[in-house]
Amino acid sequence: MTAPAGQATTALPTVLRNGVVALGLADVGQPVRGVALTGGVASDIWRADLPGGPICVKRALGRLRVDSEWIVPTNRTAFEAAWLRAADAARPGAACRVIGFDPDSGVLALAWLDPTDHSNWRSELSAGHVDAAVAAALGDRLGHLHAAMADPDRFAAAFAAGELFRALRLDPYFAVTASAHPVLAATLDALVDRTASTGSTVIHGDVSPKNVLVGPDGPVLVDAECASWGDPAFDVAFCISHLLLKAIWHPGDTRRLLEASHRFATSYLAHVAWEQPDALAGRAAMLVPALALARVDGASPVDYLDAPERDHVRQRATELLLGPPDGLNELLDRWPDDTWSKP
Repeated sequence: MTAPAGQATTALPTVLRNGVVALGLADVGQPVRGVALTGGVASDIWRADLPGGPICVKRALGRLRVDSEWIVPTNRTAFEAAWLRAADAARPGAACRVIGFDPDSGVLALAWLDPTDHSNWRSELSAGHVDAAVAAALGDRLGHLHAAMADPDRFAAAFAAGELFRALRLDPYFAVTASAHPVLAATLDALVDRTASTGSTVIHGDVSPKNVLVGPDGPVLVDAECASWGDPAFDVAFCISHLLLKAIWHPGDTRRLLEASHRFATSYLAHVAWEQPDALAGRAAMLVPALALARVDGASPVDYLDAPERDHVRQRATELLLGPPDGLNELLDRWPDDTWSKP
């Protein structure tokens, strides 16, 4: 999330201010001002300027800001707060630190990560700054977190958010996409069933470059509204699918984006001990093209691909879904198309 440069502060919306007060971060009569942050569709997010310094405050929306009607329960913020706390405990600095969560208002207060030294990874990639070392560090941190949260006795019940995950991810991504591609419907339905029934750790659910801030101590994950006990292959595939979409958007960066994808996967898989790494990688390899297709024809399409680029995603994703790759290495070998160039 970013604050528009030079934007004047305004009073926080009442519900956010009430949450700040309820958390003891401001007095009842104390004015609280800040700046609305841009870049999200699921929450109101602000920088709140307090006497002790800025913090980030957010509150989940019931209806997401997308063209289609997408209604999701707002109790997901409780799972986000729990994931951020568990992640910071498992690997300090790997996730944004929680200051407090007020369940009555639904307001989550987070440490402010100054954009002057915490750049947004999506912005970096969009500008052509592809650093495979960042991807490797992210894979290492994500693998560490998945390994730390792979104890079902401790985490499965606490993160039993399967219905929320279906509403946030499986239905809007795969079910909506299946309706646009009848020839792929059976394949996508099978992916939904397998992903929904596979649970081995707590997943973030939205490991997108926009939710990664690159700080002085490495990548920091934010925005864990989709956190759930689930299939870790989803997190791996979600990240890689974004890197491959950007290879179609910026074909000149394809080689470096593929290298970043390989290094992300390699660093991540080094942590997998709760199952056979090849089994997890195989599931991820099927999810990647499905997720790429969903970012074109699902409920929340990416905003940077033009019509020819979207058509090319459909072509590549359909070929891979109908002729599944044997693992992530084969997927990454097959994704590039030497004939593709921006029109």
